[in-house]
Amino acid sequence: MRPAAYGVSGRGPRSRWSSAAWCCSSSASRSEVEPHELPWEPVAPQDLPRLLAGFDGPWWLAGGWAIDAHLGRTTRVHEDTDVLVLRRDQHAVREVLADWDVHAADPPGRLRPWPVGETLPMSVHDVWCRPDHGSPWALQLMIDDTDPHDSATWVYRRDARVRRPVATLAGQASDEHRAVLAPEVQLLQKSKGRRPKDQADFEAAAPFLDSEARTWLHEVLDLVSPGHPWVEGLS
Repeated sequence: MRPAAYGVSGRGPRSRWSSAAWCCSSSASRSEVEPHELPWEPVAPQDLPRLLAGFDGPWWLAGGWAIDAHLGRTTRVHEDTDVLVLRRDQHAVREVLADWDVHAADPPGRLRPWPVGETLPMSVHDVWCRPDHGSPWALQLMIDDTDPHDSATWVYRRDARVRRPVATLAGQASDEHRAVLAPEVQLLQKSKGRRPKDQADFEAAAPFLDSEARTWLHEVLDLVSPGHPWVEGLS
């Protein structure tokens, strides 16, 4: 099944600025481009169920939009739309987006086409998608792993000691139309980079974490990143 038509957030194309230039590649060559040459016109979160209607695997609204969904308000401008999917379902989601121009960040910092049918290297966790080659980028897929011996267990890609049932990845903002990544899991994902927008998301979300989510994030940060500055805000 091909994706249905989709809507966007209503803002004009935005640039994805980063500390390093991204590179796009084609089958013929690789050419380095500046970040401002990679405009985004992100899919609106409310349009994701329609876009992914043909995908049978689980998926979760992720990134800053997930934080805002849990808070019930928009706290900042979002330059992209992130969706988390499991590596085990990569071929199914790629097939649903078969008509789209889809690139894998492989290696990180470079984009290269991801053709239908290719199994991504285990090092790839970031996929950029747009309706066609001439369109702005519209969707970012975050590829997460499960235990190789237990596909019902999610494994944190930066530290395999951190695990939880896949069934618990959806937070309370989820509904029958879409799952929203639990805020404590999303904040863990954001804890590594500590970019200004990640700090803003933590400060917005932390006061509203329930005791179970707060304890989980506190314990995980103590395990994987002792002395992390967010721990104090979770005490």
